Amino acid sequence: LCGGSASGKTTVANKIIEALDVPWVVLLSMDSFYKVLNKEEQELAGKNEYNFDHPDAFDFELLVTVLRKLKKGKSIKVPVYDFTSHSRRKDWKTVYGANVVIFEGILAFANKELLKLLDMKVFVDTDSDIRLVRRLKRDITARGRDIGGVIRQYNRFVKPAFEQYIEPTVPLADIVVPRGGDNFVALDLIVQHVHSQLEKREITVRSALASAHQGQPLPKTLSLMLATPQVRGMHTIIRNKETNRDEFIFYSKRLMRLLIEHALSFLPLKPVLVETPQGALYEGKRLSGSRITGVSILRAGETMEQALTAVCKDIRLGKILIQTNHHTGEPELHYLRLPKEISEDYVILMDSTVSTGAAALMAIRVLLDHDVPEERIFLLSLLMAEMGVHSVAYAFPGVRIITTAVDKEVNEQFHIIPGIGNFGDRYFGTDAPLD
Repeated sequence: LCGGSASGKTTVANKIIEALDVPWVVLLSMDSFYKVLNKEEQELAGKNEYNFDHPDAFDFELLVTVLRKLKKGKSIKVPVYDFTSHSRRKDWKTVYGANVVIFEGILAFANKELLKLLDMKVFVDTDSDIRLVRRLKRDITARGRDIGGVIRQYNRFVKPAFEQYIEPTVPLADIVVPRGGDNFVALDLIVQHVHSQLEKREITVRSALASAHQGQPLPKTLSLMLATPQVRGMHTIIRNKETNRDEFIFYSKRLMRLLIEHALSFLPLKPVLVETPQGALYEGKRLSGSRITGVSILRAGETMEQALTAVCKDIRLGKILIQTNHHTGEPELHYLRLPKEISEDYVILMDSTVSTGAAALMAIRVLLDHDVPEERIFLLSLLMAEMGVHSVAYAFPGVRIITTAVDKEVNEQFHIIPGIGNFGDRYFGTDAPLD
């Protein structure tokens, strides 16, 4: 989305997001990519004499790099710009790959490399008098400027920049939206086009993951339990289609307990001295202060909760219900219940099996939205496909992946091969849904 200052680009973007009804949409603002000012430029900015509307004011190199990574589904760091001090803040914001990326800015069409990355170009056209009134209101109330300074800056930089750099890019737009967010006909056309493109290109989570990372070595963030004769024996029993439900549950629980114990060894421990009953000192280890929270991906992930509570005293539990839409193959978030202040905890995210990784990716994004750092998330699963391992590691390189076994293939129905069947149906004794 391109357009003059205060033309309503953000309003249009938010209304598009509301109407799209597509899971995982990212809004990226050009305002985040102003260059770091030197001392002389800082002084000019403080006197409203620095031209923030000129192409040279933006870090296009960083912007293009960030947008390329986003389009590949990778997580990126976005600078946070402070308009009061005219500087970047120390803490950058983490943004994760999405199905749709909406990028908005006054000079969104001003760079050739940037234009190549845009699949659809929209120009938001609003009357100059309206834009000036909006800018006055915004800069005075939100950015601490005085009315005289705002008007001087508008006449000296904003208006000339619009006429020289922004207005000439209108012919590059696929759609021009007069009246901004009030133009519901134009918004509806944009939303319809995005939906048609997603359908035409078959950009679905699972189909995209299915073709990625084939033949690549397994990531370093994967921890695979040692395949001892005991572990292999239990896998033989639960993978066997002739195994009755009682035995399936019993040996699944045993494997879950081993998996949880293995995962806990990766938690940060600190050295501690304790006195034994004999009066001697023992040099041991203790969890370094942080709480542990378990979060299960319903319904099959819930089966691992008992093993977790058996080895972790007073642990808090949360639940995420993600189900696959049988028409689109997309994962959909239906229910969420997380403990308070989960951002301070180490989170053990549990699912019985991971094939493409689509549900796990969505669950991890939910945790990240609740400010849980990547490096504090442990994804645990009894069985994973290589595709799922690669997908999670590629999108979230800080998440530790822990499992008892990794199978190589996934069939056309996204079932793990040789696999274990539908874990939830076998565990709970329910019938599999019809295709």
